[in-house]
Amino acid sequence: MNYKKSEELYKKALNFMPAGVNSPVRAFNSVNMTPLFIESAKGSKIYDADGNEYIDYICSWGPNILGNACPEVVEAVKKTCESGLTFGACHKGEIELAEIIKRNIPSMEMLRLVNSGTEAVMSAVRVARGYTRRDKILKFEGCYHGHSDGLLVKAGSGLLTNAIPESAGIPEDYIKNTLLAEYNNKESVENLFKQYGNEIACVLVEPCAANMGVVPPVDDFLPYLRYITEKYNAVLIFDEVITGFRLGGTGGAGKYYGVTPDMTALGKIVGGGMPLAVYGGKRKIMECVAPLGSVYQAGTLSGNPVAVSAGIAVLKILENSPEIYENLEKKSRKLEDAMKSVGLNVNRAGSIMTVFFNDEKVINYNIAKKSDTKKYAEYFKHLLEHNIYTAPSQFEAMFISNAHTDEDIDYTCDIIKNSVIY
Repeated sequence: MNYKKSEELYKKALNFMPAGVNSPVRAFNSVNMTPLFIESAKGSKIYDADGNEYIDYICSWGPNILGNACPEVVEAVKKTCESGLTFGACHKGEIELAEIIKRNIPSMEMLRLVNSGTEAVMSAVRVARGYTRRDKILKFEGCYHGHSDGLLVKAGSGLLTNAIPESAGIPEDYIKNTLLAEYNNKESVENLFKQYGNEIACVLVEPCAANMGVVPPVDDFLPYLRYITEKYNAVLIFDEVITGFRLGGTGGAGKYYGVTPDMTALGKIVGGGMPLAVYGGKRKIMECVAPLGSVYQAGTLSGNPVAVSAGIAVLKILENSPEIYENLEKKSRKLEDAMKSVGLNVNRAGSIMTVFFNDEKVINYNIAKKSDTKKYAEYFKHLLEHNIYTAPSQFEAMFISNAHTDEDIDYTCDIIKNSVIY
């Protein structure tokens, strides 16, 4: 494989951006390579600056569930652009997108459109604090909820990949109000509630963790979170930035696992590949949001018409094509079976999965971080050299799209089975 142009672009990027990237997860440090610079993508394929073609299993970290540059989505965006890129004002597309989301996730009785997953989760937490008049939040080790202050304590994703235990620049006062529990450990949650129960505004959780690698909840974990938050009148927030409209069909992880949260944060797919996210929940909670209530949150580009049009296009296709989820499950299971046939340790939830180079079943952060990252780097390079593009980190997810063909899946399975690095 020739990466000469990507390497040249990276050297230039180093002059302008920290480590030459605009997000740490794009850096290839953990696999001892320079990052690829992408020129274009179409369907299940992605193409770098050197003209190399890859089967894309990153899918822009999840939103491209229909594949890259889906024609219906591109057409919707082009049409909207002709009427203006941004208004900073209300438009009917916001209502249409909100209707689709609420129809599929009824627990989101009211919602607000924002620009990123970070903003959605940050806002949901603020609303929960305003609603309960409490300061403390409970989150889980290894769950990443964006880069807002207070949520970067033992977070996963790029921090875990780059061995950053906590982010600098966060005041101690923020950290003291963030309580940490162990994912999939009910006792750790119970102990914190016994000590701080009347001070806890919310429990914030990825219903299926996907930022320390994919780590599904054990059977009784989410029902327990529902029980204990109701007992102490705390708000249960599901961060479905990754799982929303991917896991459990259009109903998301809440429907998939049969647990209804008080609030939900969505991102990725709801923007159809454009910068857009959503937070919402019970009406009585969302009525705290300004200008109706006293919790302030605003944004000039919130509900941007171009991003909204992309989101509407994707969600309409998903709503009207339930067979897409059946196909995703079939393809994902085939990949999982191929991985397991050669002894790989795989966690999968629907169409997201992670191969852990770890001898233990990964059910929490402490086990995940024991993974052999050097071995993963070998695995990553093996796939990349055979034109398969996956996450350049042990602690990220692999995403399957509807555009992946049977040939793509069969080829990937063959490459996995014929590797000599296991």
